[in-house]
Amino acid sequence: AVKRYLDIGALTLMIPQIADAKEARAAVEAMRYPPRGIRGVGGTTRATRFGRVADYARRAEEELCLLVQVETREALDQIEAIAAGDGVDGIFIGPADLHASFGFVGERANPEVMARIDDGIRRIRAAGKAPGILTSSEPDAKHWLALGAQFVAVGSDVGLLARGADALIARFRP
Repeated sequence: AVKRYLDIGALTLMIPQIADAKEARAAVEAMRYPPRGIRGVGGTTRATRFGRVADYARRAEEELCLLVQVETREALDQIEAIAAGDGVDGIFIGPADLHASFGFVGERANPEVMARIDDGIRRIRAAGKAPGILTSSEPDAKHWLALGAQFVAVGSDVGLLARGADALIARFRP
């Protein structure tokens, strides 16, 4: 699947549910051509502008970005090992799955988990990688940006669409 996305021209991939350094290395290898990886070489893909990008196979690695998602208690404990891998550009903390892994399914702001998220963001930065997270809470987004998160999703397309639809319906209902 990684090869297919890269071949159609994706430059950044976010791989979910990375549990440890071994899985992070596998994600890196899937994005790189041999001998540093396992990505299959296709010369006339969309990513190469159908064979028009000179030296694509030699330069592709420089232009790609790999983000891995840490979404469990165990993975959170492995942040330094996951971040240590050459080729991992950033680590995205998945807050919903992380809350679930701590036994707080459906919660989004459990104080124990929120403290662990803060610690995770600090540890990712200390490891020299870009930390990221998703939240629909503006105060949380600002907090994590101030803490050093470098990519914070502050909503989702589906959520924005649903809220916009609700607002439109409200204008027409008595």
